[in-house]
Amino acid sequence: MVKIIRTAALLFSAVTILTGVVYPLAVTGLAQALFPRQADGSLIRTADGKAASALIGQPFSSPRYFWGRPSATSPYPCNAASSTGSNLGPSNPVLIEAVKTRIAALKAADPGNLRPVPVDLVTASGSGLDPHISPAAALYQIPRVAKVRGLADGKVEQLVRRHIRDRAFGIIGEPTVNVLELNIALDAMR
Repeated sequence: MVKIIRTAALLFSAVTILTGVVYPLAVTGLAQALFPRQADGSLIRTADGKAASALIGQPFSSPRYFWGRPSATSPYPCNAASSTGSNLGPSNPVLIEAVKTRIAALKAADPGNLRPVPVDLVTASGSGLDPHISPAAALYQIPRVAKVRGLADGKVEQLVRRHIRDRAFGIIGEPTVNVLELNIALDAMR
């Protein structure tokens, strides 16, 4: 009986060390060696020197910036500690009213823009933290951002087009624009 208990304890200790220490250290070391930026959370510096992750949506409300998707997190938008969607279906009156309110806010911020409002500017993502918008959503916002900043629409459009990421491997997902990276580049424009 003592031999069985000793063997079990030894096996338990070995598996614990292997899966709880050796494996995580190996995976972390490999990630740091091969993908250091991603392993550190894809952090980038904002214009004011703060670090922010390019993987988590950031709330932008000033008309000087491109706006991301609405966030359903609480108690404030883009709260990474409260990742959640609204769980409202497309026929839910609360969602319909929220979308109407968001469309009205976009039209009020840029009354001269008569283009159709892209759906991702008025609906939250499943996580409420999506850092990306569609190219159509970024292109829609060009007149407002250019006007407020006193820039030519064409110059801002060139910046947006440089920040469009194509589908992964040319077939997976949809083209996207990372709002934080785009706004940092926008602040760097002269």
